[in-house]
Amino acid sequence: MADPQEALTAIDIALEPDAVMMGRAFADNAALRQNFPQGFALDATHHAHITLLQRFVRTADLPSIYASTEELLAKEKYTGWKLTAFKYYYVPAGPIGLAGIVVEPTTDLIGLQQQIIDAVAPYTVNAGATTAFYTIPGEPDIHPSLIPYIRDFVPAQTGKNYSPHVSTGVGTTAFLDALLARPFEPFTFSPVSASVYQLGNYGTARKELKTLPAKP
Repeated sequence: MADPQEALTAIDIALEPDAVMMGRAFADNAALRQNFPQGFALDATHHAHITLLQRFVRTADLPSIYASTEELLAKEKYTGWKLTAFKYYYVPAGPIGLAGIVVEPTTDLIGLQQQIIDAVAPYTVNAGATTAFYTIPGEPDIHPSLIPYIRDFVPAQTGKNYSPHVSTGVGTTAFLDALLARPFEPFTFSPVSASVYQLGNYGTARKELKTLPAKP
């Protein structure tokens, strides 16, 4: 259990997709924004990404997390991976939903995720608070469901339960139901780098804490 006086940060360790996936994500985001203008735009503080791990960690331990993650990723040739996007999905939240593009999990992705889990485990706390997230005065709210989601990310969203995806925005459920009913033509893409983010509302990657460039 975390010390209530100890500062915590909600982090997302993520792979950054190439231009193929980014182009698709931006196009989908534009359509979602037309449908639901109150949703978020993919921009400098809402990064399109593939989550490997979300955790509550002690803020004081962030430098150690950056170092151990960077060392681990330097050994992986992940920029050579060919990943396949194969369908849309959304997470309903009343009359709206958080939409995204689902990626087929691979042995490489699941293996890398487990290595990241192990590396971050010493710094993880089994508790969280809204103060761990990135907010701004105009967007001060964090949905309460995010706290148990991140607290229980391991094992609920890892290993055999891992569903890699790129979140693309928020739309009405009617719009999203129609989107899911359309045929989806699979496409391939590759990761180009990695980052550590501070999470915001909707589980968005709001603040880049550390860039982890891929090693040649």
